[in-house]
Amino acid sequence: MKKFVFFGGKGGVGKTTVSSAYGLKSANAGLKTLVVSTDPAHSTSDVFDQQFGDEPTPVDGHDNLWAMEIDPEQEVENHLMEIKRSMGDQVSPGMVNAIDRQVEMAHQTPGAYESALFDRFVDVMQNAEEYDRVVFDTSPTGGTLRLLSLPEFLEGWIERLLHKRKQSIDLFEKAAIGDREPRRMVEGDPIIARLQERKEMFEFAGEVLRTEAAYFLVLNPDELSIRETGRAVEELTKYDLAVSGLVINKVTPEPEEDESGSGAKYLRDRCRTERDRIEHIRESFDEPVVAVIESRVEEVKGSLLSNVADKLDVTVEPTPKSTG
Repeated sequence: MKKFVFFGGKGGVGKTTVSSAYGLKSANAGLKTLVVSTDPAHSTSDVFDQQFGDEPTPVDGHDNLWAMEIDPEQEVENHLMEIKRSMGDQVSPGMVNAIDRQVEMAHQTPGAYESALFDRFVDVMQNAEEYDRVVFDTSPTGGTLRLLSLPEFLEGWIERLLHKRKQSIDLFEKAAIGDREPRRMVEGDPIIARLQERKEMFEFAGEVLRTEAAYFLVLNPDELSIRETGRAVEELTKYDLAVSGLVINKVTPEPEEDESGSGAKYLRDRCRTERDRIEHIRESFDEPVVAVIESRVEEVKGSLLSNVADKLDVTVEPTPKSTG
């Protein structure tokens, strides 16, 4: 198993339960494990009956297990302030207000949320040396796919910006002093330095996501969830992010044989339909089904979380490091 493990899927399928259960499974195996929630619902605190914040916190009653919940709205605000500060250091005082207005407008456009969350997401990966396993409870599928596709898109974008900036400086120098020795060098330009820093961050993220991460999709036995999962597999494959397995969650339990009445009939009909859909999932997806988890009446926490962890046929052993 890779160091970074992602559990994705559309909203409401039970990603928090499954990711928390896998985090517990890894911790119980002796791996120092961090569970990271990037879902605005912040259900991780509910699962463990403990409040978590922006920094890793030990989970009460569990050795080797830490959790944190990233606040997306706060990350957008932090991202906004960091860009304003960075740009303000590089322009004249007269331009600061104009830049502030432009940055405020940019943060109201589509993609601003993913961009801000991406920075925090990469920061967690870059500072995860002390953990053996980092488990991400991601946001619903669409947002996750946009997040995971950013490195490939932005690496090329940064390259083009760097090229344009270097051309701009070169033309400025030639216009100012002709072909004589330039008065300032590209290497000292603060904007190029910032772009280079961003480029290296995206390259790091792209490499880690492709080589040190495993992806699992959580779905329910309903047609909408199955279709959404099919699209997610296609999108992830497009970015060379292979899905390692599928977790079918919220499966209706069979009623006892001696139960009768309209309620029992409804459950049997529902179970029959769900069994057909589960069989369809097994036949139509190349990715293996690593768990089939039944619905519970009560919330999944405590001993119930351990039961879910036991049902996950997902290895916890770390991938051996190459010696070559």
